[in-house]
Amino acid sequence: MNTKLQKRTLKYVQELLDELSSSSCTFQALYQFLKKHYSRQKCAIYFDEDGKLKSQRYKDFFIQAEELGSRMCNLFGSISSSSPIALKYRNSPEWPALFYAILMSGHDVLLLDARLPKENTENLLQQTKAGAIISNEAEPYSIPSYRLLDLKKSEKVEPKVWGNHVMFCSSGTTGAAKVMVYDGKAIVGQVNSAYDIPHSTVDIIYDGELRNFAMIPFHHIFGFVAVFLWYTTLGKTLVYPSSNATKDLLYAIKKGKCDHVYSVPLLWDGVAQTVNRTFAMKNEKMQKLLEKMVAYNCHEISKKEAGIAANKIFQNIVKNKILGTSPIYCITGGGYISRDTLHLINGLGYPLYNGYGMTEIGVTSVELSPRVEDRLLGSIGKPFHGVTYQLKNGELYVKCASMHIGSIIGGVREDFDRDSFFATGDVAEEIDSRYYIRGRLKDVIIDNDGENVYPDEIENYFKDVTYIRNSVAFGVSNGHKENIVLVVELAEQLEGDALKKLGEELQNVNNKLVGSRKVSEFAIYPKALPLANSMKVKRGQVKEEYINSPDSFLYFDKKHRAQTAVDVSFEGYDKSKVEQVLNLVRKAFASNLSLPLSQIKDDAIWNTDLGGDSMSYVSMVADLDEEFHIEIPQEEYGKVGTVNGFALLILRLLDQR
Repeated sequence: MNTKLQKRTLKYVQELLDELSSSSCTFQALYQFLKKHYSRQKCAIYFDEDGKLKSQRYKDFFIQAEELGSRMCNLFGSISSSSPIALKYRNSPEWPALFYAILMSGHDVLLLDARLPKENTENLLQQTKAGAIISNEAEPYSIPSYRLLDLKKSEKVEPKVWGNHVMFCSSGTTGAAKVMVYDGKAIVGQVNSAYDIPHSTVDIIYDGELRNFAMIPFHHIFGFVAVFLWYTTLGKTLVYPSSNATKDLLYAIKKGKCDHVYSVPLLWDGVAQTVNRTFAMKNEKMQKLLEKMVAYNCHEISKKEAGIAANKIFQNIVKNKILGTSPIYCITGGGYISRDTLHLINGLGYPLYNGYGMTEIGVTSVELSPRVEDRLLGSIGKPFHGVTYQLKNGELYVKCASMHIGSIIGGVREDFDRDSFFATGDVAEEIDSRYYIRGRLKDVIIDNDGENVYPDEIENYFKDVTYIRNSVAFGVSNGHKENIVLVVELAEQLEGDALKKLGEELQNVNNKLVGSRKVSEFAIYPKALPLANSMKVKRGQVKEEYINSPDSFLYFDKKHRAQTAVDVSFEGYDKSKVEQVLNLVRKAFASNLSLPLSQIKDDAIWNTDLGGDSMSYVSMVADLDEEFHIEIPQEEYGKVGTVNGFALLILRLLDQR
């Protein structure tokens, strides 16, 4: 490490944070701190419709925030100060200005996912007693709703009293909401947790220009703290992609010359899969060169052994096809990261570090070692300045002044004592003063020998299987033990030989696992797996669906869930109309089953009588939707299995139009 740079960075960081910590530790004080220190620096880089790079300076951000704040004082003047204002806005240069403007208006801020459906949004608004919502969508709500243009039309009123709380939604987009409340002191504490970082590395923060990729949504604690809060407080630049489409993300990282890229494992796993699949199609020489490049960067072979693969020109050629050559510090957080992914990303020359945090405690640690050997172990590092970790029966407990001060659960406010330890629910292990997260306590699967099996580990074994976009594993009780179930989301619809090949590939991986890790059952989710905060699969929800509605899933084994024949009556329907529908359904059956029309009996069951499998069933349903211009509900999948059954269902749906 450059000693002079380290000393300069340490002085730069600690002098700023000492000054901030000596303030009143409110959001107002934080904003005044920004105004005092940053004016000419760039705060944002973004892209117009033509992909041309644009920028914004902090002085323009201050002007925008204060103008919006004065207008919000007028708009929200009649709303009780105890009612938060919701901010449902995607990451953009306007987001920080809107955030501080709401606080200037004298209200607290409720942060919402910009992609949250209206019904779920309404649930959170009601349970938090929000007074208004600011959104970049033209969706009406039960409370006053404003877009940016609406705000600019209001009269100005000078701000007097600031709001001093921000709220993060941990869960409860349906049912009882769980919202974590942070005050200004906790937020300043989150910034101050970076106090000792320069002792370990100068890559994560340093004195000078630094560009951080603003991809993680700011409504999420990871994006809010590790991207927005840390780097704006230290006067750095955020680079905003024009959308979350893969091409736009990669374009922004490269064109914006991002030094730092922070994201969830989903992105890093996706990069690793793309690289593996791309090079699998290259000639053997290129594959060997990539292997050597990865091994060299992971300090597994010498420069001499790597040959041209160690050459900077060759490495830059490879990197320019992925994230470009600018990233020097990357963090993964918000979920389990596999050793394979850590190895490949670090081997590509992108230093990828594992971090830890949650909605209740903020961001509390990240591996800081500049040694690649340490990064590859998957540690979350040591607790930050002012944070204490403690293990009790394998569970991680955390205490710090920078965690939430209270929660709103089901509409009821509860305070939290920050002098107490918070039980995270994560199973952890300490090795040589570093901490490792093994899984969620509630998700642990107990095998017949009483051994703990972690679902994240199971999912990792199958992540590189062809056509698997995402997966989730869980245990289902079977008397004295739990069977492991793996539910997969497919990247595209498969049928016939392709589906059979996928099933065989899954089973081949499964056969290599030790007994306690073997999957008992594979199932296919017929749509996109539900994600929490757009980041990780809602394991509990999928498990509940699997137990309570198994017929809504698809299976590789066609005999696993058999459709049944039911008594069908077409009474009340025109006979000619019934026969017309029956004929079209028979044809759809015959086409997707590759059977003569004469073999399709009206009461024959799709899988047990006609030999159909789950994926051809889905294809047949899609054909019926197109033929009749309807949409057969997902909950009916697997329940209806005969020509008669489908004909009756279609007639009912046609009547509802």
